[in-house]
Amino acid sequence: MLKGKTILLGVTGGIAAYKAAALASALVKQHANVEVIMTSHATQFIAPLTFEQLTGRRCMVDTFDRNFSHQVEHIALADRADLVIIAPATANVCAKLAHGLADDMLTTTVLACTCPKLVAPAMNTKMFENPVTQDNLDILRRYGWEVIAPASGRLACGAVGEGKLPEPEHLLQHILRAIALPHNLAGKRVLVTAGPTQEALDPVRYLTNHSTGKMGYALARMAMLRGAEVVLITGPAALTPPPFVEVVNVVSAQDMFEAVARRQDWADFIFKAAAVADYTPAGYSDDKIKKKDSDLSIPLKRTQDILKHLGEHRRPGQVLCGFSMETRNMVENSQAKLEEKNVDMICANNLKVAGAGFGTDTNVMTVITRTGLEELPLMSKEDAASRILDIAAGLGLV
Repeated sequence: MLKGKTILLGVTGGIAAYKAAALASALVKQHANVEVIMTSHATQFIAPLTFEQLTGRRCMVDTFDRNFSHQVEHIALADRADLVIIAPATANVCAKLAHGLADDMLTTTVLACTCPKLVAPAMNTKMFENPVTQDNLDILRRYGWEVIAPASGRLACGAVGEGKLPEPEHLLQHILRAIALPHNLAGKRVLVTAGPTQEALDPVRYLTNHSTGKMGYALARMAMLRGAEVVLITGPAALTPPPFVEVVNVVSAQDMFEAVARRQDWADFIFKAAAVADYTPAGYSDDKIKKKDSDLSIPLKRTQDILKHLGEHRRPGQVLCGFSMETRNMVENSQAKLEEKNVDMICANNLKVAGAGFGTDTNVMTVITRTGLEELPLMSKEDAASRILDIAAGLGLV
């Protein structure tokens, strides 16, 4: 997702400098061009050669290194950078950055950067909590820096508390959110439902379906990467929720209806990708239903139709998108659903088509709007989510 992007990774003199090597490797795997600048103190914890091997590029330390090209290197690098991240950032370097001090290659280069800037402070808990450090971080925020909160745990000094550098994967997610995709949904609020529901029969058993939640989770993640504020309402799913997304966990169809109804007026876009049960047991047994020699019939009653409720109570300018999984007459049934539910889009797929079923990482979809339809070929669910978001954003209703 970072192909063609240049990431300037600043490494300062803290014990957590070793984690910066894993971050550099993760960025390279995302096809980013990674330029590493180390402070002289950082070289006491990890060798520049480590970063050169990982990135395939010269690691910079000295502002006046004569081996650089004839260009003014720190200015040329600042011009190329799409994003700066300082990880780990010591209290000393945070203070320098906050006050515009530029006395080495890293601070000089960063002072010339106009791209998005992230800083990940890592230090002793008392140093981090010191009002001077907190003031410096507030100054950085005021100047447009994103300050990544440190993790809590046992520190190298033996203390326990805030100050640990977050794991490289967490830092990578901050970078992806900042620059992976254009923020064409910035300022928009997106509500996504995902996963199955579980309708309890007794304390032991429930009725459910084969949904894994992958399509809804992909939609939530891609909307977040486009700058939207996202709420994900999810039934039971064995998936890690996307970062920077508010997650609301529900179990039953009624739970999901209530969670959606509370937030429907808040959302500019609603993508109802959850596979919600159409029927639920008419009665619940407080005790386990015992096995008998005869057959058993389970009376069912209709659940609330969430999509229909949304269509009947939509606010002006709101885009509603439903999902339709069919086994026959997919387009005809989905077009009828679009009209009946009073929504703007239906994303339809056929369970019998290879690559379009439950639990796969791919999908084959037909996106139906009031002006026509678009057939999406076999693609990853994240790619499908991106195209769905494109279509929704292009409806011109918000």
